[in-house]
Amino acid sequence: MWPLDSRLVGFAIALGIGLLIGADRERRKSAGPGRAAAGIRTFSIVALAGAAAQAIGGDMLLAAVVAGVVALAGIAYWRIGADDPGLTTEAALVLTALLGALAMNEPEVAAGIGVVVAALLHSREKIHAFVRSALTEDELRDAIVFAGATLVVLPLLPDEPLDPYGVLNLRLVWIVVILIMAVSAAGYIAIRLLGVRFGLPLSGFAAGFVSSSATIGAMAARVNQAPGLLRPAVAGAVLSTVATVVQMTLLLAATSMPALAVLAVPLACAGIVAVLYGGLFTLWALKQEGGGDEKPGRAFSIVTALILAATLAVILVVSAALQAWLGEAGIVIAAGVAGFADAHSASVSAASVVAAQKMSAAQAVYPVLAALTTNTITKIVLAFTGGSRLFALCVVPGLLLVVAAAWAGALLLPAQE
Repeated sequence: MWPLDSRLVGFAIALGIGLLIGADRERRKSAGPGRAAAGIRTFSIVALAGAAAQAIGGDMLLAAVVAGVVALAGIAYWRIGADDPGLTTEAALVLTALLGALAMNEPEVAAGIGVVVAALLHSREKIHAFVRSALTEDELRDAIVFAGATLVVLPLLPDEPLDPYGVLNLRLVWIVVILIMAVSAAGYIAIRLLGVRFGLPLSGFAAGFVSSSATIGAMAARVNQAPGLLRPAVAGAVLSTVATVVQMTLLLAATSMPALAVLAVPLACAGIVAVLYGGLFTLWALKQEGGGDEKPGRAFSIVTALILAATLAVILVVSAALQAWLGEAGIVIAAGVAGFADAHSASVSAASVVAAQKMSAAQAVYPVLAALTTNTITKIVLAFTGGSRLFALCVVPGLLLVVAAAWAGALLLPAQE
């Protein structure tokens, strides 16, 4: 076979990008004197011009070509701007020239970006409809907050310990906050996409990513108001515990993979029991109507995430201090106390101590299980105080089985020296 010259590959990809983007623009051109200035031929030529400029004269010639394309796009916009004030075609034309040049040096990257641009252009109606109709103001605000937290705040945080014990890393704490917001948003999106077909079980599972304890309290209150919703409410309450296990697994993975490896068996046992118990009530609940319509709301609670971050920071320092004073028992006590409020922050604090190499991964097992146990006590109290004793009697056995399965999984671990 003849070896392909890299320049020929670049020109071929540049032509493909021009044809692909130009095909979409051609379909949207109108006829007659008022038609759009750029179609499939124009886009193809512009892409090849960018590639030729890069191949012949490098950056200087490319800058001249792009400047010419910008001028031509400006003239075209001035000619038809009154009828079509949009700048999409003109911006795409300039980008096509740049992608043609990029194809000469980075053909794979240029091809990928070209496909994305073509997809965006082709999906104009769907994107507009989604942003204007489906996407709410609160959801847009949450998306901006999440983007700011990920792309603005995270890069600015120092990646080094700030406390005398060497465990308080602000970047690690903020990554946990971002992960909590992301998982919560994923659950919210699932409800928006799937609707209320699965009623309270799906709602309970998704809400469990924000707070399983609060979810159980809310389900108990709902049953107290509408006793007919007992079965789906119990399913949602128990499935929120599945969300707790899933979220804890993700947080441990983001914090310390060695700690997750040791805790994999206890968490798997707890998750399996929660799925089985909640699944039985879900199947039972699907025989009746779910919990009504789910109205759009907030994808996540930034306040909850920030409170968790502050709690995590305090627990990290307190756990390290107690370990310095009391040894391993101090971390277990601190995690158990913190678990009454939130099991995730206590678990992540123990994993963070492991990541900081202040204790072994095996020593993190008992603090995490202690937090899971005390958090279960909180859930039981909330189940009973919700007002429906029957709801509590249905939920509590599932909660006890879950925590018992976690401890049983810990007993299956090999003995540590």
